Amino acid sequence: MKNMRDIMQKELPSCPVETTLMLISDRWKVLILRDLLSGTKRFGELKKSIGSITQKVLTANLRSMEECGLLNRKVYAEVPPRVEYTLTETGYSLKPIMDAMFQWGIQYQQQFKNKEKEE
Repeated sequence: MKNMRDIMQKELPSCPVETTLMLISDRWKVLILRDLLSGTKRFGELKKSIGSITQKVLTANLRSMEECGLLNRKVYAEVPPRVEYTLTETGYSLKPIMDAMFQWGIQYQQQFKNKEKEE
């Protein structure tokens, strides 16, 4: 089976926006990015923070993000095993996009609240 890096190098979309969406279009990936922007997190911390995500889906998303070069996974040889996730430089470079999404969300929420008050 090809890994994500091999696929991406050969099949990147020509549109830069589509490339970005390919990497972070899943809602879970965006929430993982949100949580890792503040620093390294363990699997359990991510699962608790994200909430309704299953362990299987979180694992799949973390693996995909690691293959794409957005985060690093560090396993400690302990019992029980400890695994930590940290954004790479590439992953952290998405911060301005996440900040813009945060600001847009605040503005939208305010517009929504104002509209509700008018009705």
